Amino acid sequence: MRRAMTSTSTGLTVVCLASYFKGNDFLRQCKSQGCFVILVVKEKLKDEAWALDAVDEFLTVANSATPEVFVHAVTEIARRRHLDRIVALEEYDVMNAALIREHLRIPGMGSTTARLFRDKLAMRVKAHDAGVRVPDFVHVLNEDEVRTYMRHVEPPWVLKPRLDVSAIGIQKLPSDDLVWRAIEALDARPVLHERSSYYLLERFVPGEVFHVDSLVQDGEVVFAGVNRYWRPPMEVAHNGGVFVTCTVRRGSDEERALLAMNRALLKAMNFVRGATHAEFIRGAADGQFYFLEVAARVGGAYIAETLEAATGVNVWREWANIELARDVRAYAPPPARTEYGGVALALARQEWPDTSAYTDPEIIHRVAKRHHVGLIVRSPDYDRVTALLGQFTERFSSEFLAVLPPLEKAD
Repeated sequence: MRRAMTSTSTGLTVVCLASYFKGNDFLRQCKSQGCFVILVVKEKLKDEAWALDAVDEFLTVANSATPEVFVHAVTEIARRRHLDRIVALEEYDVMNAALIREHLRIPGMGSTTARLFRDKLAMRVKAHDAGVRVPDFVHVLNEDEVRTYMRHVEPPWVLKPRLDVSAIGIQKLPSDDLVWRAIEALDARPVLHERSSYYLLERFVPGEVFHVDSLVQDGEVVFAGVNRYWRPPMEVAHNGGVFVTCTVRRGSDEERALLAMNRALLKAMNFVRGATHAEFIRGAADGQFYFLEVAARVGGAYIAETLEAATGVNVWREWANIELARDVRAYAPPPARTEYGGVALALARQEWPDTSAYTDPEIIHRVAKRHHVGLIVRSPDYDRVTALLGQFTERFSSEFLAVLPPLEKAD
């Protein structure tokens, strides 16, 4: 389905791909800079609250659309309009965008680099070869190598799909017998790309998980925020509960270490420009930081809003500015505040949870999403932010919390 919008744009033409609902600030920023904005989404998303005032042309593809379908859809657009930028607003579209760029010879990240930001095996190999510390891992492919790995690396291990996001499809396995059973079950699946060669086995590292969210211009990190998850995302995904993340203490050893590790990682990945979300874990046993995964996108779960609360920098808008600046004008990031931000977020039993009883002045955003409850706070005081998030976690658990089974695969 194609829907044309009224527009007087005369600037660059930007095609944005979205398999999930996100990125309205990116769309609006492109429009504010005079771009002709084309949005390509899956059919299931056509009725979401897209910023249609910032969209000149709206196109849907089938929910089951393959990469070839995305390439064809955008190629048809290119027959009648010159395209300048192809942007993936969501992680599942990173490879689609790269394939479109290569097919139409449009500048930007190609599929070789894009694969590093989608394939958990590829990113680990690249990081390891560059000297970035990663948990011991093995590709679930050669049976002798898998056996050797399990003899030398202590359990438990985690079996991870190479191409899914977040904690989707991850299994924690405490014995080699369970590993072989899991592999056998995967290889019995009828869909070839769901079988075991599309998985890796990794040492389970208990500890605190952090994320570094960056903006990159010409291969240099020009903005980065370091936050700490209060519980590992895999634990929240599998066991439910309140998701919490907040800014780490400014100037702390962990902030300095993670900023340096993130720069080394993105340099190894040959990332040139855009937004990234990288996750690291500090091992409880040795205190060392290990790289877990990285994505060429803005962090989800209201991480962007939390970063903006702490720094004043809207990473969606600045990512748009970076994309538009390429070969046209210089880009400089805006000055950033050095305050603290945090978010508490949970699935809710109520369709539209009422948080009016939460009156703390530090609350700057209330999540408005069906069957979700969430609050974002901002303060110059780290201890105040953590105290509030602790209170919200307790209250959400008693007043709102719902728990659903974890997803085995993305919708």
